[in-house]
This record gives sequence, structure tokens and C-alpha cells, in this order.
Amino acid sequence: MAVFYNQATISYGGTVRQSNIASGEILDAVSVTKSALIGTYAQGDTLTYVVNIVNESGVPMTGLTLTDDLGAYEAGGQTVVPLTYVTGSLRVYSDGVEQPRPAVTEGPALTAEGIDLPAEGAVTVVYAVKANEFAPLGTDPETGDPQSIVNTASVTGGTIADAVTAQATVTAQDGPDLTVQKCITPTSVTENSRVTYGFEISNAGRETEPGDSVVLSDVFDPILTDLTVTLNGAVLTPGTDYAYDAASGIFSTNAGTLTVPGAAFSQDPTTGVWTADPGTAVLEVTGTIGAQISPPIEKRR
Repeated sequence: MAVFYNQATISYGGTVRQSNIASGEILDAVSVTKSALIGTYAQGDTLTYVVNIVNESGVPMTGLTLTDDLGAYEAGGQTVVPLTYVTGSLRVYSDGVEQPRPAVTEGPALTAEGIDLPAEGAVTVVYAVKANEFAPLGTDPETGDPQSIVNTASVTGGTIADAVTAQATVTAQDGPDLTVQKCITPTSVTENSRVTYGFEISNAGRETEPGDSVVLSDVFDPILTDLTVTLNGAVLTPGTDYAYDAASGIFSTNAGTLTVPGAAFSQDPTTGVWTADPGTAVLEVTGTIGAQISPPIEKRR
């Protein structure tokens, strides 16, 4: 929008006088809003953005251009772009009806040319992007809050005097991201001998907290007896730290027993690439293995 000013002059008999200064405002005929369907991300996640373009005037506008900077920011003395457009994903809708697809330039900024905006109407532009290796993963050094990606969409063309813009912010996932890998040692055993099940739990996110209620469970088949359970080398107490039913082979840690450190996030100062070094915890269950193995589930009656 633009503000304008005007002043009148009156002259008579050699006298000149000026009026007060009157002001007015020209409102933008076109407005833009932008939002993300999901407000958080991890590297590799697909995000969907929705851009609404509204025309308040009674004149249709044709050939508009939508540009999205895809969150570009400065790192290592260069501009890096943390979002990658998903090829072919951009769609334009007017009153829920899909419109002809505009010409799309994929990067480094996303550009869609040839969008038509009806008089006193609106169009919705929807497209998908992926969080790439430049997507920030750490926390703000001042606030401790998860870092974020702020990207700006702008609309130009037609009778629009100045680009109309809108921003959307998504934040790095603020919570644990756990995976588990299981192994057996030794892999070949005689009956009634000792065997160890090892569980390596990796965390590519934030450190687990008591409220996360992390529980690892398993069903040992053949059933184990005379268990010894350790977490990172420390012996756990049955009942207090874990539960085990020697009749069914059902094992589970108790809520609050497992804590897994968070990943260490870092950004290469030269390339701007973010990496995560996962935190880990190792749970080991050792017991005497029986000879009886249950039949496969599909054969049970």
C-alpha cells in the first residue's frame, strides 16, 4: 500500500495561502498469505506450502508471477537454500477447480509464471518441498529454541506496483527421533547355553525426557531364563527397571528406565551443510536359552 499527500493553494490580491495537507492511502488490490501444512521438519522431510492470492479489485489480473526464495540464508560466506522444490508438485486452484499449470523454474528460487487472478476472486497455489542438507538442525544459541526456516513468497506482475509478499516459518523437530538395531551373540548356540540380545538405540533428535515414556519390548522365543539386563554396562533391577514373564518370554523396560542422549548437531562453516551425530544407548539382555522354538504365527491354530 502507498500513502499520498495533497495541499491546495489559494491566492487573492497578492496574498497566497496554503491549505492543510490532506493524506490518503492506496490499498493493495492484491494480498497474499502463506502457510505450511506441517510446522516442523527433519532433514529429508517433505513439506507442503499453501499460498492464497486474493484480488480485491474488480479487474482481473493475468500473467502474475509467484516467487519463493525457499528459505535462502547466508552461511560460510555464501547463500544456501534449505528447501528443494519437488518437481511437478505445484498446482493452482480457483474456487477449488484446478487451473492450467504455470511455467515453473525450480531453483535456486522457485518461480511460477502465468498465474491468472479473477476479479474479486482468489487462487490457491500448493506445492511441496524437501528439507535438504542445508536445513538448520540445531538450536538458537541465544534462546535455546529449535532453529527454523523462514521462506518468503512474493507475487508480481499485472497491475501490481510493488511485490506483495508473505512468509511462513517451520521449525526443526523438537523431540527425540529413535531407531533400534538388534543383534544376537553368539548367533549359533547349543540349547541351555547363554545368549545375549543386544539393542542399540540411536537418537537423531533431542535427548529423551521422562515424559517421552520410552519403552523397549520384545518376545524372546525360545524363552530365556536367568536374565541379566544391562543398560550402557550398568546392571538393571528386575521389577524396578524392567518386567519379564518367564512363561511367555515377554520382556519390556519400565517407563523412565531408558534415556537416550540427543544428537550432536553441527554446521560446516565452509559449505553450510548440517549434520547430526546420533546419541546412543545400548541395552543388553543375557539369559539361558531353551530348546523349544514356537511355530511361525501363520501356522498356529
